[in-house]
Amino acid sequence: MNCIIESERLKLRKITPDDFDDLCEILQDIEVMYAWEHAFSDSEVAEWIDKNIKRYEADGFSYYAAIEKETNQFIGVIGPLIEDIEGVRYIGIAYILNKRYWNKGYAVEGAKASIEYAFNTLNAAKVIAQIRPENLSSRRVAEKLGMEVENVYIKHHSGKDMPHLIYSIRKQKLIHTMN
Repeated sequence: MNCIIESERLKLRKITPDDFDDLCEILQDIEVMYAWEHAFSDSEVAEWIDKNIKRYEADGFSYYAAIEKETNQFIGVIGPLIEDIEGVRYIGIAYILNKRYWNKGYAVEGAKASIEYAFNTLNAAKVIAQIRPENLSSRRVAEKLGMEVENVYIKHHSGKDMPHLIYSIRKQKLIHTMN
């Protein structure tokens, strides 16, 4: 496994087409994907994989497969990625976990490692997270990391207007938050 980011319990590596079945289990679960307002079809999962592989080529990073070190299990996707908000590109973080791994601290741990990677390797001055207002679990993750709401953005997805809160953290704040 070619590990890009590592934390205490997780290794993050690039997603490959071989991850299709694991990703279907996550992206086709409406309970996991409720903030997207639909579960993905097989073709949407394949397109999502292709989109992330293209992001690796274009940006150098995107969602990574989150692998639990102890069991070598695929638990979700976590990572830094480019977020385009009204034509402005930001380095953001995102996380989608298999619901079997919810409430175990993996999202916080992987997101923290991704933020540190964004600041220390990608030289980001600020990192954002786009989160639906009703996605309280994801909001709690961002807030535990010291991120704060700085704006609201209407994302257009699948013909729908979807409000998102824009959480952000600057490098200096992360240093103080994590000490």
